[in-house]
Amino acid sequence: MTGQREPIAITGVACRFPGGVRSLQQYWELLCQHQRVVQEIGSERWSTEYYYHPDRNARGKTYSKSAGLLDNVFHFDPEFFGISPREAMQMDPQQRLLLEMTWEALEDAGLPPGRLAGSDCSVFIGISSTDYANSRFDDPSVVDGYFMTGNTLSVAANRISYLFDLHGPSMAIDTACSSSLVALHQACLGIWTGQSETSLVGSAHLLLSPYPFIGFSKASMLSESGECRVFDKHANGYVRSEGGAVLFLKPLSRALADGDPVHALIMGTGVNTDGHKSALTVPNGAAQQRLLQTVYGTHGLRMQDLDYVEAHGTGTPVGDPVEAAAIGTVLGRARESG
Repeated sequence: MTGQREPIAITGVACRFPGGVRSLQQYWELLCQHQRVVQEIGSERWSTEYYYHPDRNARGKTYSKSAGLLDNVFHFDPEFFGISPREAMQMDPQQRLLLEMTWEALEDAGLPPGRLAGSDCSVFIGISSTDYANSRFDDPSVVDGYFMTGNTLSVAANRISYLFDLHGPSMAIDTACSSSLVALHQACLGIWTGQSETSLVGSAHLLLSPYPFIGFSKASMLSESGECRVFDKHANGYVRSEGGAVLFLKPLSRALADGDPVHALIMGTGVNTDGHKSALTVPNGAAQQRLLQTVYGTHGLRMQDLDYVEAHGTGTPVGDPVEAAAIGTVLGRARESG
């Protein structure tokens, strides 16, 4: 199979990132201007005055009160999607966000959603957070018949397939930090193997509860300074952030035949896991090296042609050296020899 898979075109994109970003152009401008979008969490989410404490050993508290936040995460027009206000109230805002971005991604691709109805278009959504459901557990009286569909992770994908009448595989994927990339991998595999002609793939992540902040604080994973100092000797953890994106994918030949816009090409993907290691949350450098070698080898890609690498970048003294060593060993040495 080396080098035989057709590139997959990204023909439609929608996104939401901190800093008011709602398009690729706005995202590029934010990066070019070196804007800082991390902020202190406001009282509209929860009381940082109550849940914050600088002592990381304080029970029931978080030593981090910084995050990258989206604007207006609770704003939604349910009638646009044929959803009643009552049902929308029970829907996780992540589901609402995914519906909006799906519509916008299809618009960006120049594709009226109705033209996909009845097709084998697949839907793969990377999603992990259950903050919205968890934040409502203290009052069982708010639960009604829409609560389960509104807060089950699988429905984040299935609702898209339902509303747009898509008949391909439809599933939510939770692999923690890699959820969106694993979803992309599965979407590409589905197209390459002929399971689906097109695919909608995306992810959404919102911070709607203080409890994960407390948990990650107890694991010493969050930055006390509110800064991600990745690959820096002062790295002291990461900063949690919100965001979302949806892509519309199809084979390059079909995109060209249809006259579609092409934002980028996906040449190959790959997934593996660490197996047994020193601890569950500690990365495995050897496994990372094997994955890089497998992906480049399987898809016939030359490491010497690489221009840019985006790393996980945990911003921790444990994760950063492992990842940097894996990238340097596999990609850096290959470029030096080329």
